[in-house]
Amino acid sequence: MLSKIQQKNVCALALKKFRDERRCFVAEGEKLINDLLPYMVCRQLFVTDKCTTRFAGQNTQCVSDDEMKRISQLTTPSTALAVFEKPTESLHIDDLTEQLVLALDAVQNPGNLGTIIPLADWFGIHHIVCSHTTADAFSPKTVQATMGALTRVHVHYTDLIGFLTQCRQRNMPIYGTTLDGANLYEQPLTTQGILIMGNEGNGISTDVAEFITQRLFIPNYPQGVLTSESLNVAVATAIVCAEFRRRCR
Repeated sequence: MLSKIQQKNVCALALKKFRDERRCFVAEGEKLINDLLPYMVCRQLFVTDKCTTRFAGQNTQCVSDDEMKRISQLTTPSTALAVFEKPTESLHIDDLTEQLVLALDAVQNPGNLGTIIPLADWFGIHHIVCSHTTADAFSPKTVQATMGALTRVHVHYTDLIGFLTQCRQRNMPIYGTTLDGANLYEQPLTTQGILIMGNEGNGISTDVAEFITQRLFIPNYPQGVLTSESLNVAVATAIVCAEFRRRCR
């Protein structure tokens, strides 16, 4: 049986304030929980009698379908819900100088962030550096969309201007996607550096754009013909990462 205090505590994690205070987040679904368990500390695990997965080494609490519905953030509740401790991430710039790193400037849609994290995982990008105005990687919607990629991709929140200042001091190439950039497919690319992706509506902010050493543009097709004004940031991230990896293996 689910107590009222348990219900209150789990539901509170829908809000960033409480996720930050308690250093915890919620994951739902048998597969996602199984993907996270080997890498993250599980504090609570609730299952219904319809759950078919045996979570080895975990103490589970059986709840009714109605109780699961009360604590779930999903429209259609799953058969399993877990509360995990948020990982502690340390950002050391000197460890990133030989890597391709994503930097997100105020990407505010949790769904977009939840798509970008597994994209980074797919293309072998192990670090994403986010401005404090970027969506929370541990919000319920984002966690569900990551499909377990949070175990392999480290998401850091920091002062993006300060981070880019240190990158510039180390002469790291800093790429940015802009509407006035040069054709992505005609520019020299490197295996390491910072790739900045901007806000859904406003793109890369002026202060951040000052650090870009090479502006890139994804051309439409056919060029010169009126098409959509811009691409979704997650779609643009996929295209740019694919081109970097295609040419810089």
